[in-house]
Amino acid sequence: MTTYERDAKTLELPWPFTGRENELELIRRSLGASRHGIVVTGRAGCGKTRLVTEAVRGTDCAKAAGTPEARHIPFAAFAHLLPETVTLHKAVQLLSAVRTLLVDDAHLLDDASAALVHQLAVQGRTRLLVVATDDVPVPGAVSRLWTGELLPRLTLEPLPREETDRLVAAGAGGRLEPLTVNRLHRLCDGDLRLLRDLSGALREQGLLTGIPGSDERAWRGPVPLTTTVRERTAHVIHRVDPDERETLELLAFADPLPPTADDFDLRALERLETDGLIDIDDHGTVRLAHPLHGPVLRATAGRLRARRLARTPDQCGPALKDEGVELARQIDEADVRTLWAPVGEWLIEEGEPVPAEYAAVRARAVRLRGELRQAAAWAREGLRESPDDPSCLLELALAAAQSGEITSAHEALTAPPTSGEAATWLAAARGDIDSAVRSITGDDALALYDAVRLGAPEKATSRLPMDSAFAAHADALTRGDGPALDHAAERLQKRGLLLFAAEAHAQAARSHRDPRAARTSRTRAVALARRCQGARTPALSGLVLGELTARQRQIVTLAAAGLTNRQIADHLTLSIRTVGNHLYSAYARLGASDRESLPSLVDAQPA
Repeated sequence: MTTYERDAKTLELPWPFTGRENELELIRRSLGASRHGIVVTGRAGCGKTRLVTEAVRGTDCAKAAGTPEARHIPFAAFAHLLPETVTLHKAVQLLSAVRTLLVDDAHLLDDASAALVHQLAVQGRTRLLVVATDDVPVPGAVSRLWTGELLPRLTLEPLPREETDRLVAAGAGGRLEPLTVNRLHRLCDGDLRLLRDLSGALREQGLLTGIPGSDERAWRGPVPLTTTVRERTAHVIHRVDPDERETLELLAFADPLPPTADDFDLRALERLETDGLIDIDDHGTVRLAHPLHGPVLRATAGRLRARRLARTPDQCGPALKDEGVELARQIDEADVRTLWAPVGEWLIEEGEPVPAEYAAVRARAVRLRGELRQAAAWAREGLRESPDDPSCLLELALAAAQSGEITSAHEALTAPPTSGEAATWLAAARGDIDSAVRSITGDDALALYDAVRLGAPEKATSRLPMDSAFAAHADALTRGDGPALDHAAERLQKRGLLLFAAEAHAQAARSHRDPRAARTSRTRAVALARRCQGARTPALSGLVLGELTARQRQIVTLAAAGLTNRQIADHLTLSIRTVGNHLYSAYARLGASDRESLPSLVDAQPA
């Protein structure tokens, strides 16, 4: 089994490397001259091995790895680098000649190997790149590498949502619609190996269906029980205590409406909580600790038991209505930090129809968060059963227009509108800002705020709610006050309004007199805009290429003009491989999928 794990990691290498550029640079610097190395830790499956493999690619690096079966064999991890019989002293001498040593799965090292790694760190002649998994027992000699300050420690956080979309597409063999991507993210909870396994299974088992009028595909229905899924959930599905098993299954089939602790045997709950299999909140609500456990328990329960325990869509009707009311309240209060609405998501996963009224309000809520592709997906779900629903058509048009997709925005409406939000953003997407501002009417705060987003705060300043983040943004923009715009952006971000916050930071970058403050605002705007799923609003114009290095901007501009890699290499006196590497990194930073998408990004920049 251990050999399989090592082979599996090797097979993962063709996946695109994305989203870890800063960590990659830090590791490479740690292996440079006068440096002794670094320890990289993180949760199982978060991409540690992929990262360090990329960091040492093309270098002269010896490699070793711990394995659970060999933890009682002295120097087992270094058997290929050391003679059959060796002392610790001799092993240190022999490996001192190695310039760079990568030690993977260091938490599985035998004691002698762990001591060897520690002594090499003390000696300081060999640069060490040590990888270990968090939340598992680690040999003391390994943990003292960072607690004893022999080596710095880099703890990897889960890959951000926007960076994993490309990995999902690679594993599934094509682009997936946002609600499917959300489901995969939720189930995998940061485990990239599981993410690849599931997305590959969806492709191989034919579980992905095309979406009419789109190149995206969707997944509905049960989770495929792959070998990896069974291994990850073995401690749950093989629970032998009958009371605990009964409790776990009841919780699994309770989705999407979790019960309270009063509905279960308290002792069984205590044992499951101690083992980390359930969570109980302050209100006594009980949920399975990992989002993958429920689907797997349902899939392994048997047909008759599933039929008896499973909920039906009709049973969830009142809860879905309550969710819609709560979402509408959050929209009215312009506070969309947390959209806890599991019933709607459950209906989507089950492939059940979603009422258009609910879909529209859900689309609006996620659009305010800047999740434009997801907003469009929810609107399309509502249109499945009600093709002419005006609210869903409006949300679909707004999501498309704020993504710069003029044609799609027009197609979402039965006729081009002459007023309202759709008219505003269709005009803005065409670059006609004056017409967009003139079309803003009424006293709705969000509609009035569109004028601020479009750079015409004077139309809305006196009509926005006093002391609101919207009013603060309008006032700061009217005065051209960069610091105040940044402060307004921070207030907007705290309420979950990420697209609005990105726009405010972008406006601040143009208002600051201090170049350093302008760069800081621009960096914040770029970071937030990247989380907004392809948003291309007037306020964000000019941000995209600025986040690239000077060389990347140069190469991307030439590629967008139609030059091949060879032509670019000849023009800039670079190797073809260097040009390809720069383009690869630029794609990741821009969120571009291929060369064909570059012209639209370059054309969006100011002259």
